[in-house]
Amino acid sequence: MSTAIIRHGTILTDAGRAAADIYIENGLIARIGRGLTLAADTVIDASGLLVIPGGIDAHTHLDMPAGDITSTDDFETGTVAAAHGGTTTIIDFATPEPGESLRAAYDVWMGKAEGRAVIDYGFHMVVRDYGPRTAADMRSLTSREGVTSFKMFMAYPGRLMADDGAIFRTMQHTREHGGLVMVHAENGGAIEVLIAEALRRGQTGPGFHAATRPRRAEAEATGRAIALAEMADAPVFIVHLSCAEALEAVTQGRERGAAVFAETCPQYLCLSDAEYARDGFEAAKFVMSPPLRPAAHQQALWRGIAARDLHTVGTDHCPFGLDDPPHKQRGRDDFSKIPNGAPGIETRLMLLWDSGVRTGLITPERFVEVTASAPARIFGLWPRKGTLAEGSDADIVLWNPEKAVTLSASTHHMRVDYSLYEGRTVTGAPETVLSRGEIIVDRGVFLGRAGRGRFLKRGAEAPASV
Repeated sequence: MSTAIIRHGTILTDAGRAAADIYIENGLIARIGRGLTLAADTVIDASGLLVIPGGIDAHTHLDMPAGDITSTDDFETGTVAAAHGGTTTIIDFATPEPGESLRAAYDVWMGKAEGRAVIDYGFHMVVRDYGPRTAADMRSLTSREGVTSFKMFMAYPGRLMADDGAIFRTMQHTREHGGLVMVHAENGGAIEVLIAEALRRGQTGPGFHAATRPRRAEAEATGRAIALAEMADAPVFIVHLSCAEALEAVTQGRERGAAVFAETCPQYLCLSDAEYARDGFEAAKFVMSPPLRPAAHQQALWRGIAARDLHTVGTDHCPFGLDDPPHKQRGRDDFSKIPNGAPGIETRLMLLWDSGVRTGLITPERFVEVTASAPARIFGLWPRKGTLAEGSDADIVLWNPEKAVTLSASTHHMRVDYSLYEGRTVTGAPETVLSRGEIIVDRGVFLGRAGRGRFLKRGAEAPASV
């Protein structure tokens, strides 16, 4: 039986803060109290630090195929990077190849993660269409494997896009059998027309990526996804929301009583479309979907977080090399061929603390909620994950609110040759990270091991609200 105790820290959860010690036994939080005198194998001094739940990143793409290339972080390198940033749980997207069953894709993703993941992990399942085999696989994955969230795309026609009928029927399925439909909300048909028109005009550079994916395309699709969920009487989760117009659709849906949850990402809170004006091919680093928006939208999103119309902040971590390997270079003469995606799994908590908490846009408690507690509740992990309570997994971060870190590709642990935030100094960072009571990062030194991460079976009932 292994034991540890964290002394002299200030516990911070979504419910508040308190000075208390935490006693850990066999990977679980066994006792919380002031001045605990229990003996332990490991004693951790948290003086001057905040003790917070380990982060949950519910939106990652590790070892993800994109044609004949894959995202550069696999389940080992990606989870090592996550741990360095204070994230102790991820939920990745298992994506079937065309014609492949959901069950087969689940087996493939288990093979990618088992023996490699450093931290605990779960899967969302991508659904391309809905039919008898899909329905049977969804029931099986929900009841037997605890894969209880299913992502559908309104973008990328001919590749991933599902039509409204398939999305609606999938939502009806989750209403009857449990689970949650997640939607990538962009009007894919209109976007394809805009891309073709731009290329005909000779507008081939990476900066034109944003111009062909306008905010109205995201807002329209967001509103349509919510309308489908309302008709199906089912909850819906909007991923990587990037603009005020899409947020308005979420807010209006919630005012009508719809069970709508929404996520944004650090890049939409901390960066703007000014990045697309960079010289040469540098703008390719920022080619992601949805694209970055004008700076005014950052404040709208921060207000949405504070008002609880945006519920979680994930990363959409999907790194492709700029030069090494030259993945992004595939689109040097045609922006539509640039692999969409960017790194972020390591920097999420630091950026949110620096840009949100230190500026007063959100409270420290709200920071914990959007990075840990809310994703745990929405995706069926609560209270095992996302909080510091007796009986919960001892996924714990000792957070130094005054620690300054300069973000750079030369020092980050993500396996990608650039940083979206090169040279930016942030204040607030992890000192020590525990996963199920085991110290896996201590003052920048990685102490974990590949394969120690466990697959998480999740509950099937999405909450009515968070």
